[in-house]
Amino acid sequence: MTRNPITSAAVVALAVFGFASTCVHAHGDVTPQAVDTSKLPALKGPVDKNPYVGNAEAIKLGSSAYNQNCARCHGLGAVSGGIAPDLRLLPLDQGTDEYFKGKVQNGAVRNGVTYMPAFKDVFKEEAIWAIRSYLVSVHSDE
Repeated sequence: MTRNPITSAAVVALAVFGFASTCVHAHGDVTPQAVDTSKLPALKGPVDKNPYVGNAEAIKLGSSAYNQNCARCHGLGAVSGGIAPDLRLLPLDQGTDEYFKGKVQNGAVRNGVTYMPAFKDVFKEEAIWAIRSYLVSVHSDE
């Protein structure tokens, strides 16, 4: 049986493109997801220290927000898979709270390359602190 080389090439190309399109969608929706913070106490203005430490509702909301917006790079359960830092290892002091808030709001760009997008237009400050509260709840010293 003789095969037409053009037909064989077309079949291979369709298979490759079909597989590639599956891989592209494997990460799911990468559009930042809004976070409903209506169940948290509203902040009266910008703060540099996490006001929700130990708040069970903030931790629950922060876990969901983290999984929807951060886990694809920082890993499920905040355990890094190597793409971005392991956020369980962040220190628990106020200076780190300020650093965390600034990094989430402004993102990280080095030499014109975006390593982390800015979320200042996506998250209200309450959402940032809810995510930080979740990360404090899974903190590790290792």
